[in-house]
Amino acid sequence: MRLTLYTDYSLRVLIYLSSKGQNELANIKEIAEAYQISKNHLMKVTHELGKMGIIETIRGRGGGIRLAMHPKEINIGQVVRQTEDDFHLVECFNKEANQCIVTPVCGLKHVLVKALQAYLSVLDQYTLQDVAGDPAILRSLFEQNPEES
Repeated sequence: MRLTLYTDYSLRVLIYLSSKGQNELANIKEIAEAYQISKNHLMKVTHELGKMGIIETIRGRGGGIRLAMHPKEINIGQVVRQTEDDFHLVECFNKEANQCIVTPVCGLKHVLVKALQAYLSVLDQYTLQDVAGDPAILRSLFEQNPEES
C-alpha cells in the first residue's frame, strides 16, 4: 500500500502543527519551507483538513492554522481514510472498472482485502501524539535552517 502525496502532506501538516503550542498559529508558508514542499499543494491540504474539522483556520491579519483538537484525539487511521482518494489496490476492487476475467474464481482479492484491513487496523492504533513525538524536539528540527544541515 502506498499513500498518495495528498495523504503524506496531510500527515506532515498535522505533525508540524503538533509541534506548536495549543494557541500558537502556523501558516502555509512556514510549513512549506520547513518541509521544502509546494505551498499550492499545502493550501489544498489545509483547506480539506479544515473542512474535516481536524484543523482550525483563522482568517485575516494575524490568522493562520492550528490543530482543532489535542494530538491524542487525532487518529492516524481515520486521517488516512479521509485523505486517500481510493483503496483500490487492484483492478477488481473497483466494480465499475473491473475487466479481469478471473475475478469470479480468484482468491487474491480476498487476501488483499484482509491485508488492507490489517494495514488500516494498525494505523487505527496510533494517534498524532504517538507519531509526532516530543513537540520540543520537533520544534528544534523545524527551526533548523535547511542549508545548515
